[in-house]
This record gives sequence, C-alpha cells and structure tokens, in this order.
Amino acid sequence: MSGAARIAGWREWLEHQQVALYLAALAGGALVGWLGPGAVPAALIDPAIALMLYATFLQVPMRALWRGWGQGRFLLALGVANFVLLPLLVWALAQALPATHPQAELMRLGLMLVLLAPCIDYVVTFAHLGRADARLLLAATPLLLIAQMLLLPPYLHLMLGEAAARRVQAGPFVQAFVWLIAVPLLLAALTQAAAARQAWARRVSEGMGLLPVPATAGVLFVVVAALLAQLGPAREAVWRVAPLYLLFAMLAPLAGWAVARALRLPAPAGRAVAFSAGTRNALVVLPLALAVPGGGALLPAVVLTQTFVELLAELAYVRVIARWGAKRAALS
Repeated sequence: MSGAARIAGWREWLEHQQVALYLAALAGGALVGWLGPGAVPAALIDPAIALMLYATFLQVPMRALWRGWGQGRFLLALGVANFVLLPLLVWALAQALPATHPQAELMRLGLMLVLLAPCIDYVVTFAHLGRADARLLLAATPLLLIAQMLLLPPYLHLMLGEAAARRVQAGPFVQAFVWLIAVPLLLAALTQAAAARQAWARRVSEGMGLLPVPATAGVLFVVVAALLAQLGPAREAVWRVAPLYLLFAMLAPLAGWAVARALRLPAPAGRAVAFSAGTRNALVVLPLALAVPGGGALLPAVVLTQTFVELLAELAYVRVIARWGAKRAALS
C-alpha cells in the first residue's frame, strides 16, 4: 500500500471516529483541568485554534476557493440562513432568559455571540459524513468568517443596545481575523504552492491531511483544561442556556434546509446549508468572549456549553440530514 493510500485510510478512520475523539478530548481536558488547575495555560487557546484552521484551509485547493465563490445561489442560501433567518431565531431565544437576573446581560451576550457565528472548521467533516457537499462549504469558510466578523458588532448593538455592544471590543475582532483567517489561509496557500513544485512539500501537505480532526480535538482539550476552573461559578448560567442551545440545534438546520429548497439547490448543497445553519463557531469566538471586560467565568461557560450540546446534536445530524432530499433525488 502506498503512503498516500495509508494516509487516506487513516484520514477516513479519523473522520468516522471524530465524535468519539472529541468527547475523549473533552473528558481528558476536564480531568486535567480538575486535577491540575492552571496546568494548561489559556494562552495556548489561540495558537491551537490557528493550527486547527490552517489544517482546515489546507484541505481546499486555492483554485477550488475561487470556484466555490462563484456558486452564487449556494452563497446566497448560506447568507440568508446564517445572517437573516437565524439572527431572528437567536433574538427570540434570548428573550427566554430572565430579564431581571443580575447577569442577564452577560448571558444574552454570550448566547448571541456564539449563536450568531456560523462554524468554519469541523462543520466541514460533519457535513461530509452527512452526505452534504462539503467542498462547497469548505470553499465558503473564509467568506463566512469575514461576514460574521463584520456583522457581529452591528447585530449585538441592535439586539442588546449600545451599552452591551460596547463590551465587545474591536481589537479582538481584528486580531481574530489576522491570526485565525489571514495567517492560516496564507500559510495554506504557501504550503500548496510548495507542494506543487517540491516532492518533500507534497508529502508534507499529504500528511497534513491527517490534522483536521486531531487539531480540533486538541483545541477542545486545551479549552476545557485551561478554563474548567473558571466554569464552576457559572453553573446557573449553564443550566439556563443549555435548553436554548438544544432548541436552536433542532430548529436551525430546518431553517437552512428551507432556504436551500426555496432557492432550488441540489440536495447535497442543501444539506451543506443545513449543516452550516446548525453548527456554530464557539471555538473561534471564544477568544472574543475571553476579552470582554467583566465577562469573568460566565461568558466562557456560556460559549463552551454550546459546544457540548452541539457535538451531541451532530450525531443526529449525520444520520437525519443525510436523508433529506434523498427520496426526491431517487424520483428525479
């Protein structure tokens, strides 16, 4: 068996075992964070996320990015679902949080911060497992990240008011764009360019195909291990937002699928929109939550709770969403 075939086999195994690996990473991080608070510094979170996104971007040829950006109806469906319909759903869910609670503003801010941001990393592999057009979704990830960075501040201002929106500083958004999109994307482009000319670089690039799942598991481990000690005081907030995240996980994919059907997208592309609608960007917005003045332990706890709920929801997505449109395709 050739080296490329072995790498492909390992990659397929990692993709099919990713949920178990993610849950193991969460459990391992919780164990380390409980036994040795502070053993894993929070400063490791941003580099771990940057590595995860570099590995994600590296899986898409730069030419495919341009082709993906030319899929107008697909990008329109992604935009309408993620930045028109879902903000309305998020606003409605936020109204269920008690207005008189002393930390109501922070709970709403955390919930909106994570639910308004579509995922740009492991959604691609889950979409692949769910028979969606993962290549289209992967090509759209830079555009999704840029769009959410631009739209989050005005949405928060509109939904929470000027005082709450001011808590989210512009600096972390700029830093997140530079380090979490521009630098990983540039490095991925340089790696691909070298691989086209040098055999050693091609082997390195092929080996990097194994990284997306382990890198995402590494982020989950680092985040939980570094922040677990801070989450205890936020227990009440966690129990208040968890049911709202579960409701979002049930309704958001349906909204995405409805938009895709209205725009007459092929079933695989429609499934990709549904996956994008249901999967949020908790790991990337976490640095923004950590930078909010006065956020304390509550904001990271509210953001991380969404990740726990979402990983369980993905188990259902890869089975249920995979069937959407199958009967229609069989009849056509």
